[in-house]
Amino acid sequence: MTGTAANVSDICETHKLLHGDEEVAFADAGYTGIEKRQEMKDCKVTWHVAMKRGKRMQLKKAGGELGEVNEALETLKASVRALVEHPFRVVKCQFGYRKTRYRGLAKNTAQLHMLFALGNLCLARRELVTS
Repeated sequence: MTGTAANVSDICETHKLLHGDEEVAFADAGYTGIEKRQEMKDCKVTWHVAMKRGKRMQLKKAGGELGEVNEALETLKASVRALVEHPFRVVKCQFGYRKTRYRGLAKNTAQLHMLFALGNLCLARRELVTS
């Protein structure tokens, strides 16, 4: 996780989030074109980026076999990404971190690191209790 100013897009921070041993990566539509970026040229990752909403709706309206196959593929991509989104739900809903006060980038980043660590503990506790 990295903390940045609000005017920095997610796609600009991608190279900092990868450790180098990844083979496959799933991302939302905000990462469209990631494989073409200069800092990702050396990376040997197979990207599975979600289709933009407008394009997905056009294919769905067109119907046919191609539309059904694309819809199934997008559903599979979303189901993989959903596993990564659960800690965000915990931080937002259970810890109430929907808005942030600007205390400085270092303090806000430190707080987010702590909240995500606690969120991961909550998710791990849930797994241990149900087992």
